[in-house]
Amino acid sequence: MSKNISRRQFLGTTSITAAGFWIGSNTAFGKGKSPNEKLNIGVIGTANRAAADIKGVQEENIVALCDIDDTFLAAASKRFPKAKTCNDFRKLLEQKNIDAVVVATPDHTHAVATAAALKSGRHVYCEKPLAHSVFEVREIQKLAAQNKNLATQMGTQIHAEDNYRRAVELIQTGAIGSVHEVHVWCQKSRTATTPTDKPPIPPNIHWDLWLGPARERPYNPAYIPKLWRAWWDFGGGTLADMGCHYMDLAFWALKLRHPITVKAEGPTAQKDVVPPWLIVHYEFPARENLPAAKVTWYDGGKQPKLIAEGRVPAWENGVLFVGATGMLVADYHRHQLLPEKQFADFKPPTPFIPSSIGHHQEWIQACKTGGPTTCNFDYAGTLSEAILLGNVAFRAGKKLEWDAAALQVKNDHEANQFLRTEYRKGWSL
Repeated sequence: MSKNISRRQFLGTTSITAAGFWIGSNTAFGKGKSPNEKLNIGVIGTANRAAADIKGVQEENIVALCDIDDTFLAAASKRFPKAKTCNDFRKLLEQKNIDAVVVATPDHTHAVATAAALKSGRHVYCEKPLAHSVFEVREIQKLAAQNKNLATQMGTQIHAEDNYRRAVELIQTGAIGSVHEVHVWCQKSRTATTPTDKPPIPPNIHWDLWLGPARERPYNPAYIPKLWRAWWDFGGGTLADMGCHYMDLAFWALKLRHPITVKAEGPTAQKDVVPPWLIVHYEFPARENLPAAKVTWYDGGKQPKLIAEGRVPAWENGVLFVGATGMLVADYHRHQLLPEKQFADFKPPTPFIPSSIGHHQEWIQACKTGGPTTCNFDYAGTLSEAILLGNVAFRAGKKLEWDAAALQVKNDHEANQFLRTEYRKGWSL
């Protein structure tokens, strides 16, 4: 492709380049309110990842805080003494003056909190992955589509950095030719052994509320506050934790949507806990003027063979695009065209994807103006669905043929049990 971008290409890319973005004419920010006024934001979750999200929106009005840990909640309340506090997010949503909600809870409560917030007419920022199951993702996407006046954004913050933008520009302007193959790896590993002891629940922890829709089990400090991702009931291992960050670049650059097959390799599957490593092979169909593509995910120390062969730098984490005339490797903060000698005199295209005002700021502005976000729930949901399907394939133990339109595995009826989780009594979407 020429380095000169056509007007259609330019408009397609500068329109945030995320499939399915929306521009609403009105928002739920409030009739008669000026975009210069501050949002009233309720935050579900106050520590760890949630603390970073609070930092991202703290210039607005934090009017409500929710956490199942009274110690965390008290610490956040000191910073925002005017905010009302509660332990149950459903109570937070009863507060009438909230314009927008940040959901920064463990994966298994993303969907119930996000769905309730959307149904209540609030804009929503939700941490990744968008939901804990494929079924939940689709339900959240439906709600977002039915409420196009509500601004949505998933917390893949690296999407807002310039490095990803420059990498996308190189791929989409044909710097390495047609891309049929992508490798994505992350060195993190998560696994655990389910505890058998039953210590008392600390007085500051509201365990039943933390479990939310998940099946009942005794409290144990092994689960919270940070290690819950190692259990299927609460998270999805390294793939669910980091996949949305790294696979995002492949989805963005190659305009990927739904895979047609998914196959996973790993150690023997356990009923309760995630594996220490995983390799997932995705096949995506041709789309628009782009060819079919194979994308492979590696975690827990596994890496593409090209690294062992010395053809690609041995970065701990990375995204490698293999093109017809070269390769591009990237991580969060750098990218490189390969082989280096071949691209010694290469001049990149003039940047045409505008810099972001900030991932949280995009959402805040969209709440106020009805403008677009880069990781709205249509784009982010489809990305999350593919990530979660990798875990479905691993737990099913076979290559899956995915029928995205019917929301089912075509070749293995038993695998469909992993597309959704059964909620405890009293919980629903």
